Amino acid sequence: MISDSIISLGYIVAAVLFIIGLKMLSRQQTARTGNKISAFGMLLAVVATLLSQEMDYTYIILGLVVGGVIGVVAAVRVAMTSMPEMVALFNGFGGAASLLVAWSEYEKGRWAWLHDAPALVTVVGIFLAVLIGGVTFTGSLIAYGKLAEKLAGRPLLFPGQRTVNAVVMLAAIACGVMFMLSPASTHIVFLVLVGLSLVFGIVMAMPIGGADMPVVIALLNSCSGLAACAAGFVINNTVLVVAGSLVGASGLVLTSIMCKAMNRSLGNVLFGGFGVSAGKGAAVEGEVKPIDAESAYYILEAARSVVIVPGYGMAVAQAQHAVHQLAQLLEENGADVNFGIHPVAGRMPGHMNVLLAEANVPYEQLMEMDDANGQMDNTDVAIVIGANDVVNPAAREQEDSPIYGMPIINVDHANTVFVLKRSMASGFAGIDNPLFYKDNTRMLFGDAKASIEALISEFKQS
Repeated sequence: MISDSIISLGYIVAAVLFIIGLKMLSRQQTARTGNKISAFGMLLAVVATLLSQEMDYTYIILGLVVGGVIGVVAAVRVAMTSMPEMVALFNGFGGAASLLVAWSEYEKGRWAWLHDAPALVTVVGIFLAVLIGGVTFTGSLIAYGKLAEKLAGRPLLFPGQRTVNAVVMLAAIACGVMFMLSPASTHIVFLVLVGLSLVFGIVMAMPIGGADMPVVIALLNSCSGLAACAAGFVINNTVLVVAGSLVGASGLVLTSIMCKAMNRSLGNVLFGGFGVSAGKGAAVEGEVKPIDAESAYYILEAARSVVIVPGYGMAVAQAQHAVHQLAQLLEENGADVNFGIHPVAGRMPGHMNVLLAEANVPYEQLMEMDDANGQMDNTDVAIVIGANDVVNPAAREQEDSPIYGMPIINVDHANTVFVLKRSMASGFAGIDNPLFYKDNTRMLFGDAKASIEALISEFKQS
């Protein structure tokens, strides 16, 4: 076996690489390198762990081969539009892994604990790893189902749901306390704890609607890290504690950012049933003004400042490369082009940034919401591509709207607004958008990619 000092050194190097990689993920220019550095750190941590103790490598090698093949196939075949649900699945499997580690340690040690009581940190770690891991696993599966449209994206509510959620949560905590007081003689209680943690993940995620998915993805990511951290205390693995803490802390920070971007508390996200209890808001009246690509071209050709606001519709149409090409043509025509990015646009944190980075859109052209709003009054044309709720003026103007108070990108302040949509269908929040009926708004109906390509064709023919 390798000496303990070398193993400890490997863990320290891995932890440093995790921190460096995480820091580099904060900038688009260094994000890919940061991801590789973090991945190498995890490889180093895994190798150090495997070399630190005597073990049968048969099943470990089998797991590495099977898991590696599944991971490679999934990574190669997944479309960018399916990335949010893949992230949800990864969060869920991370939670399940922590639960299984804790369960295994419990089954391995409960007979010995009849004669030699375990350390408090061990039983507390087992309880937290099971509870958080179970909630993360089933909650992530529900999130996956909603993101993949295998389940309805709207909040799934039933009478007394909050009471049921509270009862399940309190019952799980009670089982955890009973387990920690007598870990060796509460096998049935432990199994009930496992079941309740899985059930709580389901009932917690069901009432959360599609509009809140960026917040939920960030929270579940944090939970997967916290579960891993607890599992690290159970098996006394330092690097797992460090990695789990980093994921948990960064996920909580990101969750807080997402909540602030929506001007809502985390409790309201988890228990509010977004878009249900507040009603639909006032009925929207007015006339929609469609436009075709040729007419839109003449307006864009004269524009000197353009702000493009992408949303999930751009991801569905896989239009990011065409959008970048249009932006380049506009710049060649003398326009100042920027992208207004709302923090919760899309279905996971940073969704639009990832898509635009894939299309090699310069990072300098991406503006945060406040910066975009600061220049919107002086913008000739705002192009909204598949976004809905994040540009809905009802958040500013209608106090009875479910999204009232949520910060939005004020595209309606631009001289002209082009909205690219397939239809007049509502967004995740399920409410009408007064923007579509504004005097300065023109609707360019159709597939977003096809509409952008039509505009590109007009520029090239001129």
